[in-house]
Amino acid sequence: MSLIIAAGSGGGGILNFNSGFAIWVAITLIIFLIVMGKYAVPLIMDALSERENRIKESLESAERALNRAEEISKNNEQALREAEVKAQKIRKEAIEEAEMLRAERIEKSKEEAAQILEQARTTIEQEKKRALIELRDEVAKLAVKSASIILDSELDEQKNSKLVNNYIEDIAKN
Repeated sequence: MSLIIAAGSGGGGILNFNSGFAIWVAITLIIFLIVMGKYAVPLIMDALSERENRIKESLESAERALNRAEEISKNNEQALREAEVKAQKIRKEAIEEAEMLRAERIEKSKEEAAQILEQARTTIEQEKKRALIELRDEVAKLAVKSASIILDSELDEQKNSKLVNNYIEDIAKN
């Protein structure tokens, strides 16, 4: 209220307009705008332009890095797939080689077993023949001994010969 009252009393209040003061404010504003336009605005515009360029370069650099990272990721995935394929191939080859080695060992064991069986059969056959020969020799000795005993007791040669032959035939059958 006091402002309105002061304006009504003729003093200088807020609502009073002083044209001289307004001209000085306008001139000062124009000079300020000219100085700002000539010196400050170009510097501000240059700084903004430089900042804009830096931001663009940063974005482009980030995009290039992202593309490169994606490419590296794809290459890594491809390398991983190739490594997996290679590992599976090596595993398969190892299994096949182990199976082949196992089959070879089984075959070799079978051959060795067959050789051992054949040697055992041969040895048994030889032992059997030797035992038969020894048995015949023993039978012959016993027959001669029996014959000599019989001859000593009976001097009939024909009976003795028949008896010895029958005895040898009986032993040969067994």
